[in-house]
Amino acid sequence: MPEPGTSALVILLPAAEPVLAAARRTAPTLVRPGLPAHVTALYPFLPAHELTDEVVDAVRALAAGVRPVDLRLTELAVAPGFSAVATPALQPIADAVCARWPGVLPYGGRFGPTPAAHLTVAMGGAEADHERVAEQVRPLLPLDARAEELHLVALDEAGWETRLVAPFGA
Repeated sequence: MPEPGTSALVILLPAAEPVLAAARRTAPTLVRPGLPAHVTALYPFLPAHELTDEVVDAVRALAAGVRPVDLRLTELAVAPGFSAVATPALQPIADAVCARWPGVLPYGGRFGPTPAAHLTVAMGGAEADHERVAEQVRPLLPLDARAEELHLVALDEAGWETRLVAPFGA
C-alpha cells in the first residue's frame, strides 16, 4: 500500500468510472480508494517533499508535448490477485514519463523498466473474487475513453491530493 509522502503521475479516465463502480459493488475491498479511474504513468514518483517548482514545470512541459488520446477499453485481464484493462494507446505517454525520470523505477522495479500501461480494476483477494468482478465488468466493455491530462498527485494522511493538472497540448 502507498505510504503518505508518496506521489504519482496518473492519467484519469473518467469514462472508465463504471468499470470501477461495478468492481466496487462486487468486491469493495479489492478496489483501491482515493483516486478515480486512471492509468498510472509513474508510481511511485518523487517523494512529495521533492515536488519543487522545477519538477512541476517539467511535468507541465512533458504533458504539453503530448496529444490527447482517444482509446477503447476492450478486454479485462484477470491474473492471480489482479484484474486490469490494458491501455496500449497510453503506453507511449507512460514510456515518455519514465524516460524523463529514468532514475525513478516504475512500481519500484517490480515489473521491469516499462510495465504495460493499464487501468487497475481490482487487486488482492481470491481468484473467485476476481471472477465475480470479471462477470460484472466484462459486459461493460468495450468502452471509449479520452486521455487529456497528466495529473501529479501526492498522498498525505487525508488521502490523494492533486498537486497539478497538466493538459495534453501537442
